[in-house]
Parts: sequence; C-alpha cells; structure tokens
Amino acid sequence: MHISGNTIFIPGATSGIGLALARALHEKGNEVIVGGRRTELLAQIVAENPGIQAVEIDTTSPDSIRRAADEVIAAHPELNVLIAMSGIMRVEDWTTPAGFLDTAEATVTTNLLGPIRLIAAFIEHLQSRPDATIMTVSSGLAFTPLRITPSYNATKAAIHMLSESLRLQLAGTTVKVSELEPPSVATDLMPGQRESEFAMPLDEFIAEVVGLIETDPDAREIQVERVKFLRYGEARGDYDETVAALNHLDPHGR
Repeated sequence: MHISGNTIFIPGATSGIGLALARALHEKGNEVIVGGRRTELLAQIVAENPGIQAVEIDTTSPDSIRRAADEVIAAHPELNVLIAMSGIMRVEDWTTPAGFLDTAEATVTTNLLGPIRLIAAFIEHLQSRPDATIMTVSSGLAFTPLRITPSYNATKAAIHMLSESLRLQLAGTTVKVSELEPPSVATDLMPGQRESEFAMPLDEFIAEVVGLIETDPDAREIQVERVKFLRYGEARGDYDETVAALNHLDPHGR
C-alpha cells in the first residue's frame, strides 16, 4: 500500500486506532471513508475532519455490511484499500460457561466474522482495481497470549493465519494483503487501557505505523518496535519467558 493517492474504507474507525489512522492517512493525501454504527458520531467526525467521509455500518450484521459496501463502491468506484479495523476485547473466565460463552461468541462475530464478511463484500471490486490492498488488523496477542482474554487472542491468531492464506490465494491478482499488528495501545479498547503505563501512546503508534507504510509499501506485516517482543518470542527461543512477562507470572505460569 502506497502512503498516498488511495481511496480507503476503514470500518470500525469511529474511535481509537481506527480514527487516528484515518486522520493520519487523510493528511497523507488519501481519500478516506470511515464506517461505524452511531450516525451522530459519524456526523461529528465528518464535521471535525473536513474531507473525511463516513458511512453507517454494523460489522456484526451481514446485511449492514452488504448495504455499506454497495454504498461505498457506488460513491467511490476508485476505492482500492480496505482496512478491516473493527474489534472488541473482553475479559473472560473459562472455568465456567457463564464466564465466557456470550463474550466468546460476540468476539468471534466481531473480530473474525466481521473481517471475513467485509472481505467478501469488497473482494471482487478490489480485484478490478490496478493496485489494491486489504489491510487486516491482528495483534501482538496473536503470538503471545494474555491470560484474561482467550477469545480475543484466538480471533487475532486466526486473523494472522487468514492474512497469510489470503496472500497466497491473491498472489496472482492486483490485491496485496498487509497485516497490522498493534501492541497494547492507549485507547479505550479495554477499561483502563488508555491510562496504562504499559500501553503505547496512540500518537506515537500512528506515527510509527505511517512511517513504516511510507518506508516499505509492500510490507506483509506492519510491526512497530514495541510489538516485536510479543511477535517473536518463539523465534527467539524465550516464548515461556515472554508469556510470563506479559502476564506477570513466573516462568512456570504461577
């Protein structure tokens, strides 16, 4: 993905990483359309960010995704980048069904089925463009698990392997697949995360991501330095120590 000259749709971009990335990419000379469920918030984003456009979409609803895709493609036939940004993260207790079943199902619907349905809605159009990109969004937790969020970890691991697989299937087309792998970033994804001393400041994260895209537009994985600790634990041979450090455990998992 080149840093400028694109028409980009980012569903799930009404706050946090999605909105900050939308603003940064717009400033770099891209046409950007953000998507979300709350029409009043979309209107506020459009008013506060001249040039950014918005479309209503609920990424948990197949019908909403199809309607939004039709609307975006009709209004922006030059669309060539889809960034599947939407995601939720919930604390779970898998020792009892009441502690995880509802949140697990919601997490799979949003974090995994959402991107799958989005790609299905846009894949034929993207293949009609001379240079297109699907950017998926996984996480450092796809590679090193956080004990309290099993379903989130699992869906992000699935997104990573989906990205790897799509890249193989689309190798003969005009569509590239790029995977953004955030560390913990100071947003409202989880209660208290915005204030966490372990979270990377949002503006620093976005600046580094934009710099990475600009430096290497063909990158398969977009990794800021702070995520590499989680990403490469197995390759370094210190996976158990990495898991322990992330979860504040001793090396034996206690």
